[in-house]
Amino acid sequence: MPGAFIDTHAHLSLLPRGTLPREAGIARLFRGGFRGIIDIGTEAEDLSGRITAFARFDRIRFSAGIWPSKASIAERERLIPRLEEHIIAAPQGRLIAIGECGLDRHHNRQETGADLPGERELLERQLDLAQRLKLPIIIHSRQSAEETREILSRYPEVHGVIHCFSYGIPEARSFLQLGYYLSFAGTLTYKNAQGLREALQFVPLDRLLLETDAPYLAPQRFRGKPAEPGMVAETYHLAAALREIPLEALQAAIIKNVRALFGTCF
Repeated sequence: MPGAFIDTHAHLSLLPRGTLPREAGIARLFRGGFRGIIDIGTEAEDLSGRITAFARFDRIRFSAGIWPSKASIAERERLIPRLEEHIIAAPQGRLIAIGECGLDRHHNRQETGADLPGERELLERQLDLAQRLKLPIIIHSRQSAEETREILSRYPEVHGVIHCFSYGIPEARSFLQLGYYLSFAGTLTYKNAQGLREALQFVPLDRLLLETDAPYLAPQRFRGKPAEPGMVAETYHLAAALREIPLEALQAAIIKNVRALFGTCF
């Protein structure tokens, strides 16, 4: 299965057109056997445009969610109903999850010096939506592990993934106990990421996902360049080596996990 990679979290519409180039590069990946990409939403009304932009690729699925930016938090009362409208209007089978959404205590505290009023509510409203629509959720959690866990614990019917996992084994254990999957990005390959590598070895194989978060967080070998979905192979190879399993076994496990969580295998 040399090409059977899945990038479970990428922002395709943010890829610079000149580096892939975007559509041609994606087509080339799929011709080479790349299994699939999940294109992730961050704004209430970006879903239809993203689906239209990549409509010709039947191995791309989509999520829709509101990232906790200062502007979106302030406009949450207006944006949540708009998000729901776009989700309900999505073509059958193309939308597979809510998110990304969550808490970002790094960016928001840097910008304002304090937690933003309404940030929790923006996440809770999207968890409510996931519960009502019976969709999995993609969680962004940065410098907020305990608070994220506390909020998620109040929605036991909702399942999902902690994307771009950035914590250690204790936090991994706590999210796994809630039934969540953990996804690792190119940060796994960074020289100072020993704690992440230990967490990856701790996570059960049937709860593991891998991603790029393209165009962000390019793996170590590509630092300084925009990440693109094909770079997820770097993370796969390192993850297989760390777990001491064949690459093909890891690929098969990720395919199975994507099917179990998102209901699709591309």
